[in-house]
Amino acid sequence: MLTKLKQSFMNNRKKLGVYATVIALFWLKMYVIQRFVFNLPVENMNEAFILAFNPLSSILLIFGIGLLIAGRKGMLISYMLGSVLLYINVLFYREYNDFITLPMIEQVANLAGMGGSIQEILSFGDIFLFIDVLIAAFLLFYLRKDRFVAFMPKRWEGAALAVVAIPLFMINLAWAETERTDLLERTFDRNMLVQYIGLLNYHAYDITLQGRTEMKRTFADSNELVPVINYVNEQKKEDSDKLEGVAEGKNVILLSLESTQTFAVDNTVNGEEIMPYFNQLKEEGVYFNNFYHQVKQGRTSDSEFLLDNSMYGLNRGAVFFTHSDNEYEATPEILGENGYFTANMHANDKTFWNRNGMYDSLGYDEYYSKEDYEVTEEKSHGWGYLDEYFFQDSLDKMENMDEPFYSKMITLTNHYPFTLPEELQTIEAGDTSSTTLNRYFQTMRYQDEALEQFVEEFKQSDLYDDTVLLIYGDHFGISENHQEAMGEYLGKDVGAFEQFQLQRVPFLIYGKDIPAMKEDTVGGQVDMRPTIMNLLGLEEQDDNPIQFGTDLLNEKREDFVVDRDGNFANEEYVGIEGVCYDRETGEEVTTEEACEEGFDKAQEELSMSDAVIYGDLLRYLDESRLVEESDESQPEE
Repeated sequence: MLTKLKQSFMNNRKKLGVYATVIALFWLKMYVIQRFVFNLPVENMNEAFILAFNPLSSILLIFGIGLLIAGRKGMLISYMLGSVLLYINVLFYREYNDFITLPMIEQVANLAGMGGSIQEILSFGDIFLFIDVLIAAFLLFYLRKDRFVAFMPKRWEGAALAVVAIPLFMINLAWAETERTDLLERTFDRNMLVQYIGLLNYHAYDITLQGRTEMKRTFADSNELVPVINYVNEQKKEDSDKLEGVAEGKNVILLSLESTQTFAVDNTVNGEEIMPYFNQLKEEGVYFNNFYHQVKQGRTSDSEFLLDNSMYGLNRGAVFFTHSDNEYEATPEILGENGYFTANMHANDKTFWNRNGMYDSLGYDEYYSKEDYEVTEEKSHGWGYLDEYFFQDSLDKMENMDEPFYSKMITLTNHYPFTLPEELQTIEAGDTSSTTLNRYFQTMRYQDEALEQFVEEFKQSDLYDDTVLLIYGDHFGISENHQEAMGEYLGKDVGAFEQFQLQRVPFLIYGKDIPAMKEDTVGGQVDMRPTIMNLLGLEEQDDNPIQFGTDLLNEKREDFVVDRDGNFANEEYVGIEGVCYDRETGEEVTTEEACEEGFDKAQEELSMSDAVIYGDLLRYLDESRLVEESDESQPEE
């Protein structure tokens, strides 16, 4: 009897040793990836210990569930699935400097069009991220029954691991909140969530958030629209006459320049201007030099949403996927009611970013996609149809459109990973430590040359006299993963303030009767719609009272822009992650009150916009109008 007990004790000790080794392997892997692959700032020893501790609860949970369901096989499957999820985040982080969310996983249809980008972010060294899987498999399965009969996991062992994970997570959360109070309310900052609760716990929380957001539409009602309308009305500014109606009745061409940032404007590489034509063109129209993109995970589709709705995209996923069935009163629909033909032109697959579905919801009459262009291998590179051919074909299509029209063109060539055939490289690459940045200069020059071809042909066409052209950058091209190389190019350290300033993108209004002027007002893509409506002389308030932007030409407007993370800039300050900077000098401002109002407004505005989208509140807009009309018809006492 004593011998059996002793043998059982030895077997269990060995089994626990295997469990502990496998858990330790995955724990070490998660720590290395979180600490050295992701750009998670560790500012003190307490944060360093939290980062090391936070993988444990999630590891015990997933391994415990695996053991509970399928024993050793289940544990190995949990190990493999966890490793795949980690690696997906590694790839996603390399390109987007962000973590994947459940809505983004649902957008797998986009992967078909991302071949070049995916190949670029893969690395041969990634194979070392999976060697531990083989070690874990060996540890769990070299002990066959004939070698180690007692190594048969019991279901209660898995349940015990899963149960222990719960108090460990509570300890992790309480510990994390000694550094960041109300941590789980900071859903806009995924880097912070991963830093303090770990990647796998973050994904579990993300699933919870998705469930909550899906319920918002189910339980929404018309009363929720009232505070949004009140907020928008409070933010309204008195109308300005500046350029009002200068393009009344004219066609509108919107030109979305892929990955184009303002730092390339009026700048050089190897002594060559990067954008010589645009530098000249901006002197002939209204140019906004403090104009910021405001996109998040939806990238170009987010910029489209901001433009057509004057509402913000979402912090998680892309509205084009997650809420394409919502009711919208977008610019194309409103202009359509005013006699405009509306079209989108993008030589990519029509399903990419679910554009074919979303454009119907926004009210576009026509979508010219890849199948509507003469796309051949000779005319394509990287992401598809080269800009020079896209511009030429699109101009031909617009010359045959019913007028007036509202047409948006979306370019492709200046897209990550920023490669070009050698014969199209008209300037030398940069010489920084980032190959991506070095190539970016060449694709930017190519885009500029294609733009010159388009605008010069446009000026000679019959459209010129009756068309206003708006050219803007859709989002950043060089992420903060290339901060060091950007510092080398700019000749200065790129910290939080400079990184925020790098999110500026060009915005130019050009056409006959458009005067040449430079505008310093601080604004963003959410302001484009009211600016367009002002140029066209249309009263939009009657058609759609929900918009968060203001006319950039209104001299009474408040200088203000907010990014999707809740950071902001106004006339005096830039507020980034709770830190306040002087906008002119970039120096940190120690007065707490300086940026307090800006942060509050940023959060309020983002929350209001989210409420409209998640609750699909514009479906109640007609009901709200009836209530307002009824109130106005009541006699005064």
